[in-house]
Amino acid sequence: MSSPPTRPRPIALVIGGTGTTGRRVVERLAAQGHPVRIGSRSGQPPFVWEDPDTWKAALHGVDRVYVVHPDLTQPAAAEQIDAFSRTAVACGARRLVLLSGRGDATLHAVEDGLKNSGADWTVIRPGWFNQNFSESFFLEAIVAGEIALPVAGAGEAFVDADDIADVVVAALTDDRHIGKIYELSGPRLMTFAEVAAELSKAAGREITFTPLTLEQFRAVMVANGLPEEVADGFAESLGGKTSYLVHGVEQALGRKPKDFSDYARETAATGVWNV
Repeated sequence: MSSPPTRPRPIALVIGGTGTTGRRVVERLAAQGHPVRIGSRSGQPPFVWEDPDTWKAALHGVDRVYVVHPDLTQPAAAEQIDAFSRTAVACGARRLVLLSGRGDATLHAVEDGLKNSGADWTVIRPGWFNQNFSESFFLEAIVAGEIALPVAGAGEAFVDADDIADVVVAALTDDRHIGKIYELSGPRLMTFAEVAAELSKAAGREITFTPLTLEQFRAVMVANGLPEEVADGFAESLGGKTSYLVHGVEQALGRKPKDFSDYARETAATGVWNV
């Protein structure tokens, strides 16, 4: 007598699965044996936030979702998160984990749609990523040898994307994290001058920090073909509203977060900052 056919294991949908945290979440879930689907415009099937007609196909066979929106500050973001969360639950996804952010009440209001969807939810609120210096908008500045920003002595508690991914995977796979909000930071506050010193040591060459006025920074943005609003957004986000430590990594994982020095040393070894 033949054995009954085994049912396919439910899929984890990772929206933004090629991004900084999404890529790491995909790698970890796959290593644990979870089938994973990447939710993106180029995914199969494609997922597009602005096109709800793509959502159900991406959610087929899915029981958990890592929800990453490209810009939670957009006016449409709250409505999209709310509508997607309800669609996900209706399609059978019970576990939703949202990437939010620290220090911004506007972002926190966007979380309500997910919380009220009927899903088993977890919200992750990280601050500035370490990887902003190696995979994102500060990379060119590091290679050029100068970080120039409209900040002075305010410290930031930079958090590592690997720590974020570990917390997300725990939330996707462990019931103990249901209904929790985890605010994530690194283990210490650092000024950008201290960051430049750490990166100089790791890279083996001088990387300087130059404080700018907002007016000077706006001029730099315009000279690089970007709108002044980009400068204003940077200035606001670097204005010290997340200049304090939080302990979500330790609360979720029972261990300390990665220190910036360890990140800098490991990243320098990859050669990404070589001139």
